[in-house]
Amino acid sequence: MDKKDIYEHLAKIYLDTPSVKKKKSKTQAKDHKNFIIIAVSIALGLTALVSGRLYLHKPLQQSIALVLSPNLVKMNYHFDPSQKEIFSFNLNKSNLYRFNTLGFSLKKSNSDDIVSLRVEFTNAFNEKSEIYLKDISDKWKYYELKFSEFKAISDWSQMSDVSFIVEEWNTKENKGLVYIDNVRMFK
Repeated sequence: MDKKDIYEHLAKIYLDTPSVKKKKSKTQAKDHKNFIIIAVSIALGLTALVSGRLYLHKPLQQSIALVLSPNLVKMNYHFDPSQKEIFSFNLNKSNLYRFNTLGFSLKKSNSDDIVSLRVEFTNAFNEKSEIYLKDISDKWKYYELKFSEFKAISDWSQMSDVSFIVEEWNTKENKGLVYIDNVRMFK
């Protein structure tokens, strides 16, 4: 069996047609592939719209980005008996000097609840600095926090973690959900 015979055999199996085609059928195959790509794109867009995960935020225009979590994070807090709920990303002593902004989207599940979230960076030298985000909405909202706002961090070369914290004294209700999505660092 030579290469041409193998190619013919594979074309027949996978394309259900011989490899020697008219120009019209090659165009039809290309149109078919394009149709599938467009259909999948539309389906994914509609799925995002229906599931409620489609929300407006600034597009990434930066050339360098460190994505910590492209997936939705669900913080389920229940303050009986705990006094805070923490979700942390281990930065593994990463050097963050080339970045200057932490970006993410956030929402709470209960519109009646009043929730504030503490965002905290810690470095390998145990320097900690936090920012409080007050009155989180029940609709998706995009946040950008500049590293310069974390005043107690003097060295960004060996970062330990970034944490999202819901504390009992910063909520109206004792239980609920906070959703965090698309966490990333960029210039």
